[in-house]
Amino acid sequence: MSAPTPPTYLHRTVLATAAADAVVTLRDGVYVDGTFGRGGHSRALLARLSPAARLIALDRDPQAQAAAQEIRDARFHFVRTRFSRLAETLAALGVAQVQGILLDIGVSSPQIDDPQRGFSFRSDGPLDMRMDPDSGESASQWLARASVEELTRVIRDHGEERFAASIAKAVVARREAGRPLESTADLAGLVAATVPQSRKTRHDGAQHPATRTFQAVRIHVNQELEELALALDQSLRMLAPGARLGVISFHSLEDRVVKRFIDAHAHPERATDARLPLRASELPQPRLRALPKIVADDAEVAANPRARSAILRVAERTEAPLPAAGEQR
Repeated sequence: MSAPTPPTYLHRTVLATAAADAVVTLRDGVYVDGTFGRGGHSRALLARLSPAARLIALDRDPQAQAAAQEIRDARFHFVRTRFSRLAETLAALGVAQVQGILLDIGVSSPQIDDPQRGFSFRSDGPLDMRMDPDSGESASQWLARASVEELTRVIRDHGEERFAASIAKAVVARREAGRPLESTADLAGLVAATVPQSRKTRHDGAQHPATRTFQAVRIHVNQELEELALALDQSLRMLAPGARLGVISFHSLEDRVVKRFIDAHAHPERATDARLPLRASELPQPRLRALPKIVADDAEVAANPRARSAILRVAERTEAPLPAAGEQR
């Protein structure tokens, strides 16, 4: 008897056309899709590139690697790695600069929809949440050892959850009672039982009381904000003058990191001490030029509700030089 065919989970790429149009400025260039997912953005980029161009895609998810094998295009090259290793990956491929980088931050639809990945409470599954299930600590492993203080900080800061302390204490109490959290239903049920009834009955988009906690745990397990900060810094160094960086984010924590990064490099003079008597020529020069942000139109949101919260921020590299690695910025 043959093995059962694994289920296929539908993935609708968000802002595929808009992102590719915004990032591609030179059809013959070298481009990077830093978050391959299931390849929607890579395919959109390839459709805009000439036969002489090159597209390098990265992703740490083994299922993304399998999906990448379906793209049979001489211009395309996939590397299974996290995007925080962008610079070293490109260096290993002999690439010094690129004409565009696209990052789609967060979790893909197949990751959310597959119960075995443990990202969602909609279906019960193992409490994993790792984007790379072959590496690092799973959500259940972290919850089995984290202190009340660490749990509170993560759930509060990464989930913006005002009942973080109560949830953290409940996790530790259950663990000490010999019933560690092992499934998504375990964690969702614990949070639902901990959050006050007034919160559960609020009409705030019918949000499940565990939504913020799941987001927080996932971000922590995958070190998503730290990874994003590293990728942004390396992207700036890899962009050729005139090249563009596009970043799609889905919640305020990610978008805040991206917006602040672009603003800092588009307006470095704002960080200059106003009391110093500097000539205009002595002011730090902008290394990025911010372009208008892009959101999904009504038609895309109607076809793909997950696009509603997506924000695409785009910035173009200027001619201003970067400091050498290790120098003060």
